[in-house]
Amino acid sequence: MKRYIALLFGALLIISCNNNPKPSEKEEIILKKPDSIIEFGYNLNDYKVIKDTIDKGESFGVILDRNHVEYPTINKIATDIKSIFDVRRLRAGKPYTILAKKDSTEQAQVFIYQHNKIEHTVIDFTDSIIAKKERKPVKLVEKTASGTITSSLSETLDSQGLSAVISNELSTIYAWTIDFFRLQKNDKFKIVYEERYIDDTIPAGINQIKAAYFEHGGKPFYAFKFIADSTKMIEDYYDENTNVLRRQFLKAPIKFNYRISSRYNLKRRIAYYGNRVRPHKGTDFASPIGTPIIATANGTVTESRRRGGNGKYVKIRHNGTYSTQYLHMSRQAVKKGDVVKQGDVIGYVGMTGNTGGPHVCYRFWKNGRQVDPLKQKLPAAKPMKEEIKPIYLNSIKEIKHKLDAVSFDEDISNIAHTF
Repeated sequence: MKRYIALLFGALLIISCNNNPKPSEKEEIILKKPDSIIEFGYNLNDYKVIKDTIDKGESFGVILDRNHVEYPTINKIATDIKSIFDVRRLRAGKPYTILAKKDSTEQAQVFIYQHNKIEHTVIDFTDSIIAKKERKPVKLVEKTASGTITSSLSETLDSQGLSAVISNELSTIYAWTIDFFRLQKNDKFKIVYEERYIDDTIPAGINQIKAAYFEHGGKPFYAFKFIADSTKMIEDYYDENTNVLRRQFLKAPIKFNYRISSRYNLKRRIAYYGNRVRPHKGTDFASPIGTPIIATANGTVTESRRRGGNGKYVKIRHNGTYSTQYLHMSRQAVKKGDVVKQGDVIGYVGMTGNTGGPHVCYRFWKNGRQVDPLKQKLPAAKPMKEEIKPIYLNSIKEIKHKLDAVSFDEDISNIAHTF
């Protein structure tokens, strides 16, 4: 019996040993390669990635020097790419990405400057120096929105989670039709607009308002975007009867975020000057320092300088009848001889010259005499040509039907298409 048990134990031991791997056999270890992370056309796994924002006073040279690029190379990069991108124009607060070597030097190879969510400039100096401006693919999503005014347009839009840009755009579209400082309770609006999206999900701002309806004081006001002059390709807004909504001049040299702090007044008396009459031949639009100032009409810059109590200013000749002037700028954005279009930024609000607070003094000349711009019956922009009217009326049928079908205070609907 003992001999049998011994034999059985030996057999089990042999079987057990045979199940173990041979000493010469090795287990195969498979390391999974990390998934590629592609951004700006580069696989980020191949680099040390540094993401940051431009600090105030920080320059292109300082950033690259901090990332182990020598100044002779920095100067060559700046010179070679100047026609594509001026590195002196980096703006504080803008994001940037650096792709650096994954070795002990950690030397920068690529600098990517993001102008906004859509546009960026890539500067690659890995071997040769290459710079290119690129745009991320954008999807345009058509949406509708509506609302009833209870206090202000901006508050109504904000309560629906809609962009303040819509409020600004509507006030521009209806600048000569509706006084947005005197909206009435229960005024209503409906719009068809486009919003931009990156990677299908990241909102990138409003693209355009395609059509609008505003009911003010019980009266309806339609607006449809249309290119009436195919030679100039300038879009404008027209009503349902082909009338252009825009006037030859904008009402204000600032788009939004302003108040009229002082009006044109030839009999104004100022206590500081012994209560004597000191005529004020301009209209003051108060706004924070740095607010963009825009040309109120097309024209040519005749002056861009600093002089006495006017401070830094720009003057524009629009035609043989009208000229405008914009005073007390912090800085000008145009020079003498520049041709500007209505809405172009020509400078920024400041306090230069004789001024008690940040504003732009807007002066208006008609036939060489300063007049009150808010009391002028200014001409409308060029009317639509007769031969274009049938084309326009046919083109707005579908979107007008869509606009009319929107109920007030409805949920936003989306119709997506790729751009």
